Amino acid sequence: LQLPWSSERFTPLVALELVSDTKEEAITWLLQRIRDKQRNGGAELLVEQLRPGLGVQEKQNPNLFLIGASLQRLLSGAEDLGLFKEFNDGSMRGFTCTNKQNFKDFQGDGDGFLSVAECQYIIKHELDTLRAKDESHVPGHTQAKLYPGKSIIRRLLSKGIMVQMFPLHQKEELKRLTFSWYKKVKLSLQPLGKIQCNYEGQALYFGFLEYFTFALIPMALIGVPYYLFDWDDYDKYVIFAVFNLIWCTVILELWKRFSATLAYRWGTLSRKKAFEEPRPGFHGVLGFNPVTGREEPLYPNAKRQLRVYCVSLPFVLLCLYGSLYVMMIYFQMEGWALSLHDEDPTFWTGVLLFIPSIIYAVVIEVLNLIYRYAAEFLTEWENHRLESSYQNHLILKVLVFNFFNCFASLFYIAFVMQDMVLLRQSLATLLITSQILNQFMEAFLPYWLQRRRNKKMMRRVTKMRTQEDKELPIEEQVRLEADMSTYLGTFDDYLELFLLFGYVSLFSCVYPLAAVLVLLNNITEVYSDAFKMCRVFKRPFSDPASNIGVWQLAFEAMSVIAVVTNCALIGMSPQVKAYFPESDMQLILWTVAIEHGLLAVKFILTFLIPDVPKPIQIQLAKLEFESLEALKKKVNTWGMFSVI
Repeated sequence: LQLPWSSERFTPLVALELVSDTKEEAITWLLQRIRDKQRNGGAELLVEQLRPGLGVQEKQNPNLFLIGASLQRLLSGAEDLGLFKEFNDGSMRGFTCTNKQNFKDFQGDGDGFLSVAECQYIIKHELDTLRAKDESHVPGHTQAKLYPGKSIIRRLLSKGIMVQMFPLHQKEELKRLTFSWYKKVKLSLQPLGKIQCNYEGQALYFGFLEYFTFALIPMALIGVPYYLFDWDDYDKYVIFAVFNLIWCTVILELWKRFSATLAYRWGTLSRKKAFEEPRPGFHGVLGFNPVTGREEPLYPNAKRQLRVYCVSLPFVLLCLYGSLYVMMIYFQMEGWALSLHDEDPTFWTGVLLFIPSIIYAVVIEVLNLIYRYAAEFLTEWENHRLESSYQNHLILKVLVFNFFNCFASLFYIAFVMQDMVLLRQSLATLLITSQILNQFMEAFLPYWLQRRRNKKMMRRVTKMRTQEDKELPIEEQVRLEADMSTYLGTFDDYLELFLLFGYVSLFSCVYPLAAVLVLLNNITEVYSDAFKMCRVFKRPFSDPASNIGVWQLAFEAMSVIAVVTNCALIGMSPQVKAYFPESDMQLILWTVAIEHGLLAVKFILTFLIPDVPKPIQIQLAKLEFESLEALKKKVNTWGMFSVI
């Protein structure tokens, strides 16, 4: 998108919005710092103010700015960040400007060498590392204190001077992506390469979603006959349960290999993680960071631990107790419905049997949502310095509660009540109801919001349409994207897949059809997530990752619990008990022995299947060897010069 009013024609890649009452001197100072040369402490980027849109009769925030960069600046930024690109020999290597002609897709002056997502990631990095020099505060805003080395953008965010900063969609690229991703309903692989070029930080999630969906097919194919023929013989379910246990381990180990292949292909497997700066919301007493030597807020770790263990932990335990109390109310309702049906077994009392489970499933979703807000508030209050630490504590809180809230009733029915009929009914009702609610929240609601937003824009832009065949002018396109919802990351998406994985793996020998339902859910999830990314949310900045992080551990922990659960269910079956008529202790010992044996097989498989494929291991080793050799030559060269 070329800006004809710019002093220098450039492609706007990022939009930055300040509050409407920002002081003029603050705007002038910020724009100057963005434009200044790097040697003067600036970002050396191109920036222009967005012109008023067509809806001038409406109140618009004038403080919207478009940011871009020259091609040479982007290439030097790629080198500073250590972006990995494909070399002429097919290997992935860190990009350097001096060696740029040896990279596969580098042609001419390098236009098109970097993807749009990479360019936006570079600009964000340069803006994030824009630091205060000798300013004591943001000009015109004395409450926004500054000190040497402080990130200017983070200070503007934390003080509410900056509203948002977001990357812009490139219309032609977005049009091609939507056509190949979700416009055509077809049974085919997702265009992960195109997704990675546009949503680098989220591509690994979509890769995992696709992988998990295909991994469910053998489970679904085996589960359907068990369900259709209604085999109540647990001897036959033993085979299905054992297959499930092996399936859990194998798919997670193969996913590690597949994700390593994707990360290597996308250049994120060996990329060094950038030094992590303090979160914008982090606060404390001003002091010196012993690592960077810069002034920044410091907060005692002991004080944070007190907050975690003396406030957050008791709160989580209290919430678990509340969830347990709600579960007991559900069982009372279930007992009441059963008593009514036993007294007068009619069609309506038969329908009534499902009502408590449906109500409980809705209550579970509501409790999960309320707890999520409480967990975010508590984790923010704990005042974690780094974003990674904040995310780990939040994920742990949410995972523990969601697991207990969703599965506690099923464990109680299975191992306390030992009612397999009720367990099957409850599992089916919980799974189906939660999927219906999720589809409403993730498919219908985003579609309705997008239609509503489009209608609003159509009223503002006379004689123009928001459909793809009639493009909006750049002014309205940027303001439309600014009003879109902010994408909050893949947290909720991974959490949903984690819970679905639990429904499939924990009680497979009781309800084999669970895999079929989850498979159908995942297929619709691909299209609804694609629609949201392209039409509902602002384009998110890239957050390159080499794996799915802590979620891999969460899925592996679930698979271990699945081994114990399925073995216990098999051991409790009447058919298996018949083999041990004299001693329950002998049955327990055999069940524990089999469970330990399966766990041993699981860990042996984990050990035997390498996380990274052999060809990629060789490429990484060659790259490390060449780097060491180059370093030796450099040291020897400097040694010769010093002798001379």
